[in-house]
Amino acid sequence: MPHSTSLPSRPLAYFYLALSMALVGGYVALSKPLVAALPIFLLAWMRFGIGGLAMVHWLKRPVGEPTMTPHTRALIFLESFLGNFLFSICMLFGVSMTSAVSAGVIMASIPAVVAVMSWLFLRETIGLRTWLAVGCGALGIGLLALSKQELPAQSPEGLGTDFAHNKELLGNLLVFGAVLCEAAYAVIGKKLTGAISPKRISALINLWGFVLMTPMGVYIAWTFDFGSVAMGSWLLLVFYALAASVWTVWLWMTGLKAVPAARAGVFTVLLPISAALVGVLVLGESLSGMQLVAFAVALLGVVLATLPGHSKAATPAP
Repeated sequence: MPHSTSLPSRPLAYFYLALSMALVGGYVALSKPLVAALPIFLLAWMRFGIGGLAMVHWLKRPVGEPTMTPHTRALIFLESFLGNFLFSICMLFGVSMTSAVSAGVIMASIPAVVAVMSWLFLRETIGLRTWLAVGCGALGIGLLALSKQELPAQSPEGLGTDFAHNKELLGNLLVFGAVLCEAAYAVIGKKLTGAISPKRISALINLWGFVLMTPMGVYIAWTFDFGSVAMGSWLLLVFYALAASVWTVWLWMTGLKAVPAARAGVFTVLLPISAALVGVLVLGESLSGMQLVAFAVALLGVVLATLPGHSKAATPAP
């Protein structure tokens, strides 16, 4: 194979995994100012275009990799349709309607949803602890729904209040739709990685995402005033595209070379933590007491779902 087979040290692998999930949470939160500067379909189309330019050399089939079967090609398309196309639409529209903190709490349920989908579609055995994790994720989202910050008292119009409430609720539902898409992406990916290299999977699904977004992207770009976008937004777009399509995938796959998958899953706690921290420290959002409780409960679910269990015999190091 043309790529290196050397393993990173265990501490370095942990750093790669942590940085990968921190970047995911960061770009989820930072997509909020991007959707204020760019139309969502145009933003998603340019994200796939920039990512595709960065990964064009990953499209070539490596030496020794088998030719894709029609079934594998169908899975590649489904992976992109759910994990790229629908995920981007749900996440970008959802984050534009709710807060980055709320999005982070909801996305904390990703590992539990992945576990449920693995049980349903891959027939994996799910233990009591994982079911408890699912319950924690549901409870965290329920507490989040009760933690809705009060609207200003000087807004006497009930219609306006109801509209704001319903808009935030729709935003939270769309973010949860993105969670379902991300979980489906992970489950389908388990099948694909047995036949195709992670780099080529990333490049192929990004290419399909670009194709799917092109009709709406071109339509909006035709009349959009690109000169109205500030330089800071363009720089943020480049970071968003590279982080979402290139860096996080490489970091995660490299870390997995030296760390068991179950232990690596623990690092997904950094996704909602990073999204919330960026929301509070960079975007100026507040974190209420009830949101903090919801956040803690959701993170407890992540820990329950991802911490490795006790094994009777030690597994030899790879």
